[in-house]
Amino acid sequence: MEKTNGGNLIQIKNLVATVNLNNGDTLVTVNKANMELKRGNSYSIVGKSGSGKTSLISIIGLLNHSYQGEFLYNGMSVSTLTDSQLSMLRASNIGFVFQNYSLIKHLRVWENIELPLLYSKKKMNTRQRKEAIRNLLQSVGLEGKENDYPSNLSGGEQQRVAIARALAVSPEAILCDEPTGALDKKTGKQIMDLLHQVVLKNGIMLLIVTHDLDIAKTCNTIFEMDGGRLQCVKYDS
Repeated sequence: MEKTNGGNLIQIKNLVATVNLNNGDTLVTVNKANMELKRGNSYSIVGKSGSGKTSLISIIGLLNHSYQGEFLYNGMSVSTLTDSQLSMLRASNIGFVFQNYSLIKHLRVWENIELPLLYSKKKMNTRQRKEAIRNLLQSVGLEGKENDYPSNLSGGEQQRVAIARALAVSPEAILCDEPTGALDKKTGKQIMDLLHQVVLKNGIMLLIVTHDLDIAKTCNTIFEMDGGRLQCVKYDS
C-alpha cells in the first residue's frame, strides 16, 4: 500500500513494564521496547497471547502510566504530565477501536459517536456536533443509521460506528486491539480497507494489535512481540 511520510508522533525508548503476581513474583510484560511511530503510517504488533501486546498498546494509548523508560509524544516527555493532562491528551488526540466494538448499547449510533466530542477539548455547539456526526457516518458508509441502536446493526456495521467514534475528535493516532477479531474474513478486510483509507487521507498514525498475519501485512511496518521483547520484522522503506 502507498506510504505517506510524516514526522515522529510517538517515540518510546527502553520501555519496561511489569506486573505483580498473586504469588509475589514480578512479571515483565514489556522488556526494553523501542519504537518510532510516524504520522500517516500504519503499524501492526503480532504475537501470542501473553506476549505483552496489550500491555504495550495500553501504555502507548496513555491508559497505563506504570512503566520505566522514555515515552515522547510530539517530542514531549509524557512522564512530565499530570493525570488530568494525560486524560485530556488522550481524549483529544487518540482514537480507540476494540474487538468487541465497545459501543454503549442503550445509546443510539449518533449518541455513541457524540461521546468523545463531549469529552474532548474541542468546543462544538449542538449544530456543529450533529454536522460532524453526519459527515463521519457518511465517511464510514452508514448514512441513515444514526438513530439505530447497536443491537440492530451487524458486526461490521458496529465496527464502522466504532471507527467513526474514533475519528470524531480528528485524532493524531488510532489504536486498534484486534479490530477484526469478531468479524468474518470479508468484513474484516472491508474494515481494514476503511482504516487504511482514513490513515492516508488524514495523515493519522495507525497502530494495530492482531493475531491475524494477513491483517498485519497490510501495514507499513510489522513488529513482533515475544516474552515482552519487541522486534521489527517488516519495514517499508
